Amino acid sequence: MSQPAGADGGASDAVLARLQLLVTRRLDGLLQGDYLGLLPGPGSEAGESREYRPGDDVRRMDWPVTARTTVPHVRQTVADRELETWLAVDLSASLDFGTARCLKRDLVLAAAAAIIHLTVRGGNRVGAVVATGGAPPRRLPARPGRRQAQGLLRALSRTEIRPGRTDLGALIESLNRPLRRRGMAVVISDFLAPPRQWERPLRRLAARHDVLAIEVVDPRELDLPDVGVLEVVDPETGVLHEVQTADRRLRRRYARAAAAQRAAIAATVRAAGGSRLRLRTDSDWLLDIVRYVARQRQVRGGHPASGRLTAGATPAGGADAGSPGPEESR
Repeated sequence: MSQPAGADGGASDAVLARLQLLVTRRLDGLLQGDYLGLLPGPGSEAGESREYRPGDDVRRMDWPVTARTTVPHVRQTVADRELETWLAVDLSASLDFGTARCLKRDLVLAAAAAIIHLTVRGGNRVGAVVATGGAPPRRLPARPGRRQAQGLLRALSRTEIRPGRTDLGALIESLNRPLRRRGMAVVISDFLAPPRQWERPLRRLAARHDVLAIEVVDPRELDLPDVGVLEVVDPETGVLHEVQTADRRLRRRYARAAAAQRAAIAATVRAAGGSRLRLRTDSDWLLDIVRYVARQRQVRGGHPASGRLTAGATPAGGADAGSPGPEESR
């Protein structure tokens, strides 16, 4: 599997074209139909009822049919014909790091390319808000069409990463203003900021939109190798630390702390009512995306017979997916 191309500020159109071709080849084999979206879930128009299945959103219970048949039923909905998707793209200095097949920044660009490819069809509009360093978020307006989508991806790839910490809470909050009609919001970040800084904005976002959090991870953020004295630099602050990795107890404490950190991220996203997809720099990121979309399509009740995959919500306590971390078996 080819890894994502380097996504520095001078990324060429040819590199982006290869990335988009890679995404197209892998994802088009999975998703078919004249209306494609990332998450199969409820739309806004009422449809037929069906029997309740474990995992269905109880907010869609069809009480009249349930009372008449004495069997729990839920009301299916039909998605709008046009979807507006917004990406909140975190390009903080911590993303300019990677010890495996690619940098975390490369994964951010790859994830954005996949989301854009999955949602741009059928007249759907895709926009983005991108932040790096301490600069305020920059808004790239939502427009329909593949040419505009390619321009959006090009603008993301040419964003220069700046030193300093990105305010992830402010980045997510920028998707809450101004108010828009119900759509889809995708947050792409390594989520290294404490959850208390971005939990409330994420809850507000999920109250109105369907939210997907794409968590970008490098294996060295989950465990330390035994390589003796290791000099590490915080890319956001420039602080230098020397770590004695030969200390087995230190490595165990590090792994436990990393596992607890990732578990807190997953719990925060789940409590907000969003879905989570983890992408790792040492795994096949496209395969992870394909598995996620297929799993969501199956769990949320997509209807292949209709020739359509609707883009909609995951209810509170949305599904988590992606390459496993240290708290999960690989």
